[in-house]
Amino acid sequence: MTKGLAIIMFSGTADKFIPLGVLTQTAANLGVPVRIFVTGFATPYFTKNKPQPRFPKEFEDMVPHLMKGLEKIKAPSWYDMLKEAKEVGDVKVYVCSLMAEALGLKKDHLDPIVDDIVGATFFMKETAEYEVIFI
Repeated sequence: MTKGLAIIMFSGTADKFIPLGVLTQTAANLGVPVRIFVTGFATPYFTKNKPQPRFPKEFEDMVPHLMKGLEKIKAPSWYDMLKEAKEVGDVKVYVCSLMAEALGLKKDHLDPIVDDIVGATFFMKETAEYEVIFI
């Protein structure tokens, strides 16, 4: 088994947040450490005033069916999956310092789920032996 899972979360669309939650929660439940590096278009979704992620236009025909199915099976939101993963496992969520600076974000602007603002060097050193997934 891998020493850990490093997830680089770049996308800001709802279709990417679902696997972020599922993979993080699954790894945490298996005892695999997870480090998430939030950057790019995902950054605003980790602030206190986060918008609701939207699905890309190419999925608009499938979205109502998917949402109804997720509701039917009582699937938790991506955010709730991350919260639960942090409660049961070794999960850290970091926001990219470059993106935070570019967007004028300080630690107090970020959602409590975020552990810290760090640079890419810190993240890469911490996850050097982890399996890396780019979402």
